[in-house]
Order: sequence, then C-alpha cells, then structure tokens
Amino acid sequence: MTSLSEQLLPGTRRALLHRIATAQSEGRAPSLVAAVQRQGQTVWSGTRSCVDGHAPDADTQFRIGSITKTFTAVLVLRLRDEGLLDLDDPLEKHLPGTGVGGVTVHQLLGHSAGLAAESPAPWWERTPGTLRPELADVLGERTRMHTPGHRHHYSNPGYTLLGALVEKVRGASWAELLQREILEPLGMHRTSPQPQAPHAGGWAVHPWADVMLPEPAEDLGLMAPAGQLWSTTGDLLRFAAFLAEGDDRVLRAASVKQMREPSAPPESGAWELQYGLGLQLVRTGGRTLFGHTGSLPGFLAALWFDVENDVTAVALTNTTSGPAIGGVAADLVKIVAEAEPRIPEPWRPLPGADTELLALTGPWYWGTHANLLRLTPDGGLELEALRGNGRGARFAVQSDGTWVGLNGYYAGETLRVVRNADGSPNHLDLGSFVFTREPYDPAAAVPGGVDEGGWRGLRA
Repeated sequence: MTSLSEQLLPGTRRALLHRIATAQSEGRAPSLVAAVQRQGQTVWSGTRSCVDGHAPDADTQFRIGSITKTFTAVLVLRLRDEGLLDLDDPLEKHLPGTGVGGVTVHQLLGHSAGLAAESPAPWWERTPGTLRPELADVLGERTRMHTPGHRHHYSNPGYTLLGALVEKVRGASWAELLQREILEPLGMHRTSPQPQAPHAGGWAVHPWADVMLPEPAEDLGLMAPAGQLWSTTGDLLRFAAFLAEGDDRVLRAASVKQMREPSAPPESGAWELQYGLGLQLVRTGGRTLFGHTGSLPGFLAALWFDVENDVTAVALTNTTSGPAIGGVAADLVKIVAEAEPRIPEPWRPLPGADTELLALTGPWYWGTHANLLRLTPDGGLELEALRGNGRGARFAVQSDGTWVGLNGYYAGETLRVVRNADGSPNHLDLGSFVFTREPYDPAAAVPGGVDEGGWRGLRA
C-alpha cells in the first residue's frame, strides 16, 4: 500500500526542499528543519545544516518562543469551559493585587489589554528569570500603554499574568499544568520547559560576516508562559492537529474554533494580520492561516495551519535572525495547497428530510434585496445574498425553535419564523428585519405597509 507521505508529487517535494534550502542558505542559519502535515499525517519533512552529518530531524528540540503563548491560552480556556472563570471577568476577580486587575481575561488573551509589550530592562529574553521574582518586576512602573479594549498591542507581560492566573485558580505550577493537561493527553513527549537531548544550540550569526556567537538559553521564570518552551516539528504537528479539530481530553472543538476568531477589531478596513485567543491569524494569497510565530535569542519558529486546505507547516531554526521563518512556513503551506489542492469529500445526501426545514429554503427578500436560505449538512441554515455584497450568515437552531446567528453581521441575532394559521411560513423576522417570499409581499407584515397600487411602471 502506498503511504500518504509518498503521495506528494515529486515536483511538490522538490519545491518544498528548495524553499527551506534557500531559506537556510540565504538566511545563513546554522540549521533548519521543517515538516508538512495533511490528513493528520506527516507528508513531508526536510532539513538543512551547516555541518555535514549533523542535520536535525523531527525529534530534535528547538526553542519555540511565543508559540508557548498558544499553550497558555489553551490552559485558560480549559478554566472557562469548566466554569471556573468567564473570559469577561476582570483579572482582579481571580488574581488580585496586580495593579492592572481591571483588564479582562479576554483582553489579555487577545493582546488588547493595553499593557506594555515587554518587561522593564534588562532584556528579559537574555537574562535569568530570577531577576524578576514578582509580578510587579514583570509589569514595571508604567503598566498601561493604551486604553484596555481599544486596540491590539502585543504584550509579553500579559501572558505572564495569564500564567499566574492559571496557577492561582488551579493551585499548581504552570509547567505542571501544561504537562498534565496538554502534553500528556496529546502525546507531546518531546515538548518541555527545559531542553532535552537531542536539542539544537542557539546561535547569533554576525550580520556582516559568516561567523557565529552562542546565545544563552535562560530560564524565563515568571515570563515562562510567554515564551519558555522547547519542542520539535513532530510534536508541533500534533499540536496543530488539535488546534484544527479539538480534542475533548484537552479542549472541545467549539473552543479551539473560538481561538481562531479575531479577538479585537482591525485598526482599519479589511485585515491581513489579526490575533485571536492565543493564535495569530493571517490572510495571504486567498488563504487564511492560523498559528503562531516565535523567537528567542538563538531561535526562530513558526507554525501555520490552513483548515480549509488541510495543510499544516512547521519550520524551526537556531539563529537569532536571518530566515523570515514565518514566511517560510507560510510558503510551505502555499506550495502544497496550490500544487496539490485538497480533494473534496464525496457529496452525500442528508440522512433524512425535515419538511418544515425544507419549507424554509429558497429565495427570501429583505425589501428588494434578494437572498437565498439553504440547509447546511450539519442541520443548520445559511443565508446568502443572491446579488451584490449582502449580509450572509449561518444559523443554529435553539431549544425554543428560534435560530441564532453564528457569524457575520447577524452573529448573535435571533432568526424567528413567523407562520400562517396553517403552519406555513409567512415571513422571517431577523433582528427586526422582515424577510418575505416576494419583494414587499402584501400578505406579510411588512413594516410601513405596502402601497395598495402595487408595482407599476413609469407613467407618461
């Protein structure tokens, strides 16, 4: 039987290798390892090294920097799912005495709490965490850069607070909780707060000469939830599969989906880069990528997954600067998605036909705006505009027979079917808007009424 890893075309495999070889060579990286996953299996892996015979593999640890934040976010959302906190709770409710307790858990997760980007000097990534023994040492004197909730401002100390929050609520250390609640259930045995052999050493490459300098690998102390972890391409592919599908042992599918939704409005217009809850969101080349990048002195890391095309890529390197590793991982996704598009699942009819739901399908009109309502395979409804850029949305049924909007303009809004005496649908009430079977149907309760003369042409 042909394995899935052998099903990538030779041209695709060569393009992937060429991409990482170019990145390692032009970026002057001591070593670089990458891997691609599809259908839950590794379909390609590649590696480059400046030392013959010493190339890293899928089991070699690299430091992953801020990808650590995604793990911390999962720990927080587990608390929410267990009812131990609400994302709109102020930090003070669960972790008093920080001096910034008015910010919410949601704002901290999405970097909209207005906190400083970094801790006070000295450079926290390159010095021992023992220099910052208390949260006050991490936050410093000037804690607020912006009004909470008004804009995205990336904050490493914000994730230190989230790590402290998890420890306070659980009564155990961040590292212990990480191991017990995420790493063990997902089988991530090569991810750890401290390096475990085999692991790469971190290097700085001189900007103007081909010489190197070893970088220190400090224990970050209280800053660990923002960037401490070491991992491998193999483990990060497992983590990405969980972030795409969920795993009830760790976090349900609905919660990991929430992580992938923008947590704060973009600064202007359509967005290309956004932040969810512990995840970065990127739109590039007509695709939306989810994941995170990471860096610490001596290391660069990137993890991106494309849910629609079912492609995940991880790229890790052991240099402070050089390859644009986030772009490398994104390009690996692009190469596979474009060269070998995902083959869709076969169409299959629904297991049964609900006549009441079928009666709702077809065209509906909001005034003169033509819309189409269709059934979705999961038993929901989907509204889309038939012309122009109308307001589309998906809806899920509620216990009282109404429907709630799941996305777009109508997210959270109620869709109610208003019926005639015989039970047939008369019109739809969607957040007070009336949708009728005909444009301004006189038989429906159109606000403002319908002119008795009806539709007419231009009179001479």
